[in-house]
Amino acid sequence: MKSHRLRAYDRKFLKKKVGLIGVDEAGRGALAGPVVAAAVAARRDFYDSEWCKRNASSINDSKLLTLEQREDLYAKLRWLEREGRIFIGVGRGTVSEIEDHNILGATQIAMKRAVEETLEAGNILPHEPDPLFEQMADDEDQPETLSRWKILVDGKPMKNLGYPHQAVVKGDSTALCIAMASIVAKVTRDRIMMALDCEYPHYDLASSKGYATVLHRTAILDNGPTKIHRPLFLRKLLEEPSEECQEEFGF
Repeated sequence: MKSHRLRAYDRKFLKKKVGLIGVDEAGRGALAGPVVAAAVAARRDFYDSEWCKRNASSINDSKLLTLEQREDLYAKLRWLEREGRIFIGVGRGTVSEIEDHNILGATQIAMKRAVEETLEAGNILPHEPDPLFEQMADDEDQPETLSRWKILVDGKPMKNLGYPHQAVVKGDSTALCIAMASIVAKVTRDRIMMALDCEYPHYDLASSKGYATVLHRTAILDNGPTKIHRPLFLRKLLEEPSEECQEEFGF
């Protein structure tokens, strides 16, 4: 039933478009590490494929999946990418970009990078070609442009994304293309944080993935923040202890 619902939502936009590009992020609320965005492009024929009919029912918002389910689906999505059935792009918003542009700005930077990587992978032109080229080229030689695709972004509109798009509230559990992007973004960021755990073994990064768990907060207070921590997110935690701070962070 869920598979039918997700595919049905996407199909509403496929009547006039050749495909959809779903965009989502992971790590927006963490205390450490980058914010990571992913974009997944799928053509109309992908939604009609036997693979999609068999597997779409297992695809959902990455936060609602177990670690094993996410890893399994991530491997399948990367296989589809290698087979040329979908296109995937990933972008990061660094800790310094979060500090300079705030988390919303850094998220939009990451999303734009993910979309650009996907367009390159799919050989999709972001803008219409020169009119002179259109007149000289045969129809079958016409490059595919972004105007023939629809970009769906999870959450609210991103005015600085740089590309026309439609925002979908709770899109990662509503649109199949966004749900696929949420899985790629989540698994990619989790792997980044697990690698960083080897560099910063005292901060519980492998378990917390940079979020404000008790062990992670305690480690920051005991050892101080590192260069991978987000200064904007640590100000209240590092203030002199107060009743308000203690209540918010559990101390």
